[in-house]
Amino acid sequence: MFKRFVAVFIAVGITASVAWAAPVLINGAGATFPYPIYSKWFDEYSKMNHEVQFNYQSIGSGGGIKQITAKTVDFGASDGPMTQDQMNEAPGRIYHIPMVMGSEAIVFNLEGVKTGLKLTADVLADIYLGKVTTWSDARITAENPGVNLPNESIVVVHRSDGSGTTFIFTDYLSHVSGEWKARVGKATSVNWPLGLGGKGNEGVAGFIRQTPGSIGYVELAYAVHNGLTYAYLKNQSGNFIEPSIESTSKAAEGVPIPEDFRVSIVNSSNPQAYPIAGFTWLLIYKDMDDPVKGKAIVNFIKWAIHDGQAYTKDLLYSPLPPDVVGMIETKLTHVKY
Repeated sequence: MFKRFVAVFIAVGITASVAWAAPVLINGAGATFPYPIYSKWFDEYSKMNHEVQFNYQSIGSGGGIKQITAKTVDFGASDGPMTQDQMNEAPGRIYHIPMVMGSEAIVFNLEGVKTGLKLTADVLADIYLGKVTTWSDARITAENPGVNLPNESIVVVHRSDGSGTTFIFTDYLSHVSGEWKARVGKATSVNWPLGLGGKGNEGVAGFIRQTPGSIGYVELAYAVHNGLTYAYLKNQSGNFIEPSIESTSKAAEGVPIPEDFRVSIVNSSNPQAYPIAGFTWLLIYKDMDDPVKGKAIVNFIKWAIHDGQAYTKDLLYSPLPPDVVGMIETKLTHVKY
């Protein structure tokens, strides 16, 4: 009788310990660009797998790179690839894992002017260089006949934090403007010639919403969900293109994807492509320190690049091309935990 009691007690104790075992907490930090889709993924995945929970801090790509390098998080996130110097500073080999693609909307606040205002690449660069300063500038009105553009100063807004969104934007400007490339260049953080700085995509969207005459750049989801008006941009083929899921996908068509996935898809030559688009990456170590967390992260990524892609379109991201998914699957087989 006593032995039976002890056996039952032990069995109940084991069952209780399993039932009350704390889930594995995965900490990440970085890009604000993919924050809407990451939030959805983390929520849906944790519902499906109660053994894993995520804590993600949307602090900008620069912060994500710094934290994964310092190993204060389990993964980083960035829309701008790490430079070779940054890779060399890390205490181990870091993999860039593409998760989705997105486009950056050029948003503005002009009373009575609706979405669809046409902007060319050279005009956009010169606005950010401080050379085009009013909305009634002849170079803007020439592309927008019939649009009542006010003789109002342009208020330039940019990111104040280290940002992959900024990397994509300045990468684009460096492709289309020799002066921008020489004077400012591309990076997650640059010396802006002028303008107001907002923290995160949220901060820039807030500035645009509150500031008449302003112009800025945010991930498309932030533009749509905040009800902001946005421009159509003239692409390399001479077509004015609206930022959308389809025009973002077109930007990646025909682009060779390198083994390390660090690739730019701005200023695509595809006639249907929106010109300011990019991948966003999770940053993980090839050799994981914690085997439990390492396995959990790899399993999450496998889910995200397959089942998780079904959530992309509702949040205005473009799903990964099938060939990129196949490359990621191969890359994940080299992760050690």
